[in-house]
Amino acid sequence: MPHPIVTFRSATKRFGAGPVVLDRLDLEINAGDFVSLIGPSGCGKSTLLRVVAGLTPLESGTVTLAPDAGEVSFVFQEATLLPWLTAGANVEVPLQLRGVDSATRATIRERMLGRVRLAEKRDAFPRQLSGGQKMRVSLARALALAPSILLLDEPFGALDEMTREHLNEELLTLREQESWTALFVTHSVMEAVFLSNRIIVMAANPGRVHAEIPVPLPYSRTPETRLTPEFQALVARVSRVLRSVEGAIEA
Repeated sequence: MPHPIVTFRSATKRFGAGPVVLDRLDLEINAGDFVSLIGPSGCGKSTLLRVVAGLTPLESGTVTLAPDAGEVSFVFQEATLLPWLTAGANVEVPLQLRGVDSATRATIRERMLGRVRLAEKRDAFPRQLSGGQKMRVSLARALALAPSILLLDEPFGALDEMTREHLNEELLTLREQESWTALFVTHSVMEAVFLSNRIIVMAANPGRVHAEIPVPLPYSRTPETRLTPEFQALVARVSRVLRSVEGAIEA
């Protein structure tokens, strides 16, 4: 049976004397979930990810990771590759920081680059890679430590629509291979529906959970999934809920 791997209880956060970013938020992420967070700017989506990663402390309330949670990896909006290192060397960075020996690093590097279909680019520098390729390297680096939880903060937001759709499909393929739990921030309703089994719509001022929408579409998902009436109906439903949140902010 699925069990909570990340649990927020009355999670509250503000930065300095600024407004409350998160207001007594309660949320459970179950092991194996792919949960997308969607909502207007300023509703605390990225802050939630940073809290899980231990990068940002809560003001009050708690965030608890299950004892078997294992590694947590973060994929940021930008690929954040080190420009003086090759793609392969960038994948090895977290392994080096953990003191993993060179032979093991090389094995993991090759496996991860193969998984993201970039084995032939191992010796390329970031300036020689396209935006989509850079993000694939970033994913390979995040997965090098075999995380149980993968946090993704709008990783495909700057890419063109076709590249974004391809990477959405590849991300789900990676998840089938690696079996991690995902917490994914996006502003794209279609992306959220395609990837997730649960969508959390957040409201802002202060940030809180406005609605949770289950996505009962079966995995594996393919380009044809986007063409089904069920997919289109879910996109319409999430869009309506999101518009109601944004309309409340404007009012």
